[in-house]
Amino acid sequence: MFPIQDSVHSRSVPVVTRALILTNALVFFFELMLPPHGIDQVFYLFGIVPARFTHPDWAAYVGFPAHSYWTLLTHQFLHGGWLHIIFNMWTLWIFGDNVEDRMGPVRFAIFYLTCGTLAALTQVLANPDSTVPSVGASGRLPACLALTCCFFRRRG
Repeated sequence: MFPIQDSVHSRSVPVVTRALILTNALVFFFELMLPPHGIDQVFYLFGIVPARFTHPDWAAYVGFPAHSYWTLLTHQFLHGGWLHIIFNMWTLWIFGDNVEDRMGPVRFAIFYLTCGTLAALTQVLANPDSTVPSVGASGRLPACLALTCCFFRRRG
């Protein structure tokens, strides 16, 4: 069963949700313009590669920038294909506006990016030796879904 829409109407325009969807879409279209080798480089430079954090000697040997933690944020805006971005943005569209409406735009943006960072750190802890990049918003979206369930648990 796939949700097409929700029955909770927002009281305000979901500015941050729309901005996140637009940003993800723009980054994805940039990815589409890259050759296959270029996209691999982008994923390795801006995605989460757990060994980059747990094996600094290996990371330096491979050429990763030293002490760069920006990937904890940048990986959240990369996607591995059409279905990946479509399902992530669809879920954000359905559930993000409700959470943003309850939390306010600034708190929602902080919450959303924090959840993505925590998802990245979980990936590093779960598989510390991995040299495969992890990308996408999939780690943040369950948090939006969970808050939607908490905020609107009495709605049938």
